[in-house]
Amino acid sequence: MKLEIGFGSCPQTVELPDETVLDVLYPNGIEAPKDSAAEVARALRDPIGTPPLAELAKGKQKVAIVTSDITRPMPSAVVLPLVLDELYRAGVRPESITVVFALGSHRKQTEEEKMRLAGEEVYRQVNCVDSLDFDFVHMGDTKRGTPVDICRPVAEADLRICLGNIEYHYFAGYSGGAKAIMPGVSTRAAIQANHSYMVRPDACAGVLEGNPLREDLEDALNCCPVDFIVNAVLDEHKKIVHCVCGDVIAAHRAGCRLLDRYYRKDIRQKADIVLVSQGGHPKDLNLYQTQKALENAKYAVRDGGIIILAGSCHEGMGEATFEEWMRCAKEPRDLIRRIETDFRLGGHKAAAIAMVLERASIYLVSDMEPDFVRQIFMTPFHSVQEALDQAFRVMGSGAGVIVMPYGGSTLPCVTA
Repeated sequence: MKLEIGFGSCPQTVELPDETVLDVLYPNGIEAPKDSAAEVARALRDPIGTPPLAELAKGKQKVAIVTSDITRPMPSAVVLPLVLDELYRAGVRPESITVVFALGSHRKQTEEEKMRLAGEEVYRQVNCVDSLDFDFVHMGDTKRGTPVDICRPVAEADLRICLGNIEYHYFAGYSGGAKAIMPGVSTRAAIQANHSYMVRPDACAGVLEGNPLREDLEDALNCCPVDFIVNAVLDEHKKIVHCVCGDVIAAHRAGCRLLDRYYRKDIRQKADIVLVSQGGHPKDLNLYQTQKALENAKYAVRDGGIIILAGSCHEGMGEATFEEWMRCAKEPRDLIRRIETDFRLGGHKAAAIAMVLERASIYLVSDMEPDFVRQIFMTPFHSVQEALDQAFRVMGSGAGVIVMPYGGSTLPCVTA
């Protein structure tokens, strides 16, 4: 069997014996519409739980449109022109509109990156800014005590519109919805307080109800309400499969149900070897993002198995605290002990990797220096094929393999 594995902008091809392949976890029969813009327009005409956007926008003076940064595959350049058309129909002037890229704890973007995300026409029409370009306004606290500190253009808006794509998230359950606000346009301290709930058992992929972290970030909406969302479900080529618009909770839940239909994958047994990729650029810019594929892969590997994680990571680790924690630990268990007593944003990713390492070895196929990869408790490779061949030598030629070409999106679930 020959398979193409996403890796940066240059996919790698790998061969493996047919008899070893337990499953290849592709999405469930997804067919993207021929016209992504038409699908977004359909959803805008038929919002869930709210009036149409043009009706909501009448008389508004300060409109904030929150959308994803460069680390996310959200096709903002497709969606933003249609959202602006609705606002213009309502009489909102371009100078009253600010597009805010939700950085969370990520790096600031270049003007070229902002223009590429928004599309040149939108970039020229309205103000396009990063959330970290501003000070933050304290708008209250959640019931759990998380400060709701929101970047000023969003905090002061009289109409808040949130864009995003929906995929599985390893402790918020799903991306999209209220995540555009918390952590999207929040302070590091606020994000840290919210993300501290990731250690709870119910804070995991595919879980919304009873997930304390999700409940906390949605509670933030009581302090910083969102008027309208546009959330997209994407296929493996990052094209829009389905779009939901409207109420920040009701529309988001409808999108999550669609995601399950496409990407929740039943498997009969766990594998000796799991080969997983984020699907390539932009999701594997750094290890901070590539780790999301590792989190889903852990549900498919048996104890004592090997996960081959393929991601370019040409920007390195992607977050300073994450890198510091990984560099300083003498063994993976140190990271788990540290997060239990000293939760730090960035450190949470290090602890999550350590928890996987407690159960399985990780072979990292990346552009990072091999000595550094060894320092952070993984085995380095530059080729997916080399990593797979070595995994067979360790686990035996008859080892069973599950391949996850789009690991950040597909969620394996063992059936009884």
